[in-house]
Amino acid sequence: MYESFYSMKNTPFSRDTPPQELYRSPSLDEMLERLGYAAERQLFTVVTGDCGTGKTTTIRRFTATLDAMKYKLLYLSDSKLTPRHFYKGMLEQLGCESKFYRGDAKRQLHREIELMRGIHHLQPVVVVDEAHLLDREMLEEVRFLLNFRMDAQSPMALILVGQSELWDRLRLQAYAAIRQRIDLQCRLPHFDRAQSGEYIKRHLSYAGNEHDIFSDSAIDEIHRFSSGSARLINKVCTHSLIYGAQNKRRIIDDHMVKHVIQGELS
Repeated sequence: MYESFYSMKNTPFSRDTPPQELYRSPSLDEMLERLGYAAERQLFTVVTGDCGTGKTTTIRRFTATLDAMKYKLLYLSDSKLTPRHFYKGMLEQLGCESKFYRGDAKRQLHREIELMRGIHHLQPVVVVDEAHLLDREMLEEVRFLLNFRMDAQSPMALILVGQSELWDRLRLQAYAAIRQRIDLQCRLPHFDRAQSGEYIKRHLSYAGNEHDIFSDSAIDEIHRFSSGSARLINKVCTHSLIYGAQNKRRIIDDHMVKHVIQGELS
């Protein structure tokens, strides 16, 4: 509804923004380099960040960079993921019907991966999103899954993505055996004030807007409210644009942002 008022060609701050149009902060560039290295070297990687810092968006950006002639992406996101459903989900993405018993399914997956690597020369990259919701049984299964040829070779690049409490759990003594297998540990930080401003400008540029809509003081207020969380920046910017369009305001200042936060987002 506000797009026409501000003469926008695309909707900014939306979840379906193309990966190549997303704002690339220095921390995102570093993260993409690390994930690319993990895919190439077939490493076990854990990616964590607070709620709203853009973990899934980062994975979208990363998977968009993977060479389809070199890598096979397997993506799972299930809060109730069990070992059996884990193998079933991966084998289905490989076009196979999973064996019923867990041990059989695991051996079946290892065979399929060997065929993929040996015949098709593809390296599997497995991404498990919302990994902070995995129970201990599933996390232990990850450790068993990575036991391949007596630890001489990793069967896949495995990337666990979750909120900060995932790493808090893995630091416990009970998870020491899993933690010791982790090759890379990455953390997504919140944006600072400058990055929040660049993030907003990047999304408005994607929308096709040629003029600043948010004043500097408005961006200050947006950053203060969001604490640099991309998800909250998206939310307050969208609500502010709707409010601005309804009130025929071409420039959104800090008073309007405060009004939106207090009236709609508190």
